[in-house]
Formats: sequence, C-alpha cells, structure tokens
Amino acid sequence: MTEPAEHRAGVVALLGPPNAGKSTLLNALVGQKLAIVTAKPQTTRSRILGIHRARGGQIALVDTPGLHESGKRLNAALNAAVDEAARGADLALVLVDRTRGWTRAHDAVAALVRDAGVPAIVVGTKCDVPRRPSPDVWPPASELAAVACLEISAATGAGLDALEHAMLARLPVSPPLFGEDELTDRPLRWLAGELVREVLFEELGQELPYEIATEVVEYDESRPERVHIRANLLVARSSQKRIVVGTGGAQIKRIGTRARAQIEELVGSRVHLELWVKVDPRWLKSAKRLEELGYG
Repeated sequence: MTEPAEHRAGVVALLGPPNAGKSTLLNALVGQKLAIVTAKPQTTRSRILGIHRARGGQIALVDTPGLHESGKRLNAALNAAVDEAARGADLALVLVDRTRGWTRAHDAVAALVRDAGVPAIVVGTKCDVPRRPSPDVWPPASELAAVACLEISAATGAGLDALEHAMLARLPVSPPLFGEDELTDRPLRWLAGELVREVLFEELGQELPYEIATEVVEYDESRPERVHIRANLLVARSSQKRIVVGTGGAQIKRIGTRARAQIEELVGSRVHLELWVKVDPRWLKSAKRLEELGYG
C-alpha cells in the first residue's frame, strides 16, 4: 500500500447537547482518558484538546460543554466556550444520541455552526444501544447542510474508522499542528483535578454535583517515588460542605480513595492526595473566579 500523497491536519470541534457522547468519543479516538465521563449532564465544563494521529494526518479534537439554554453565569460561560470552539475549528462534528434523536438543543447547535461558517458532519452516537425507530434522528435539511451523516459507537469502536476517513478528507493539507509526543494541551495538574470532580459527581449523585468545583492548589512531582497533590473542593454553602465531608468524614475519604487510584493510573506513579472542602460562594457568581477555575 502506498503512503498518502498529502498530509492533512486541522481542528475538529465536537458539538452537541449534554450527554450526546462528545467526551466518550474524544477518549476513544485519542486512546486515553482525557475527558471525564459521567451519566450527569453538563459534566464537561471547559474545552479539552485531544490529539488523534491517523494515517496521513493529524486531527486536533476539541471536546466542548453541552450547549443548552440557561441564564446562570456558569452556563453562559460554558456556552461561550462552545461558540469560540466552533469558530476556531476547520470542521464540526454535530453529535446526536441515536436513542434520543434530533432535539431543540441541536437546532441551537446548527445555528451556531452556520454562523461560524464551518462544514459539519452529523454523527449518530451509541449505535450499539437498542432504540425505538425515530423519524427525527437526523436534522431537517433546512437546519444543517451536513457534508456527511455517519453512525458510530465509541464503546465498541463501530464506525470510528469511517469517521476518521471522513474527517481527514475535509481537513486542509497541512503539516502536523502538534509534536509527536503531545496528547493534549492540558497539564497533568488540571487532568488530576478533573478526575477528582468525576468521582464527586459519581459519589454525590443528585445531592450536589452542579454546585461543586475542584481547584488543585498544589501539584508537586519533585519526588520520583510519589506525586503530592492538594486540592480544594469548592461549595457555595456550609450545608453543602457537610454533605461532601459526610458523617465522620466517611464521604470525603471514599472520594479521596477512588480519585487517588484514578490519578495514579493517569500519572503512572504513586500519589498522595489531600482534599479540603472550602465554602466559596463566589465561584458560581464571579466571572473572574470561573476563569481562574478554567471554566469557559
């Protein structure tokens, strides 16, 4: 087989409503867990870049928060991040959960893509999950002039090769945008904080997730035998702090144990993890605070 005549590279934005499968697809294509994934909507709070290397090309995938309607400051910042990602992309993937079909949120995504002037591929996700027939899975022609419509399953890998080919075919001829050793633009410090937040979402269920944030205040890897991490878990009220800590500190101990195991897998060494719960009413209301935490 001959080598590809031209090398292609570009930025591909993953767009869609919450829980459409954006983060799962990013992790599957990159081959490593970069974006946290939970069953809770709005798990992703900022753009995450993952580098996918393919035969004859390099694809810079940008995971984005789920686009949705809300007047809260945090959600406004997340929607602004989605808009910025779309405008900076060479290609957009509009993800549609095949078990749910095209929704009103997708209309907003389609409008954003049109305004950004980027070509789009509509990707039906979770094609391995049984579903009832739905006539409105794919977008009306008037909503989005897609250059292709594909079905994939990030869980089984079905359709990923075809998706890779479709993306490369529509990216510009270009040398690689990133070095061979680069996997993401996010430091380990930030990824560790996200893994802590993933465990928080899973442990706390419906009690708290959307009013909690993580802030890594110390990440020390100067000792080769162990990485030392200290992180604040930010809540808005004292009553929420009691929920996170749990009776006799049992809840925060469980959170720390689970998060440490995941971080050790990520960094490839032992980890000493300290978690402190801090009441910070500003983090949900202050644009500056949201920016400091990397949201939006």
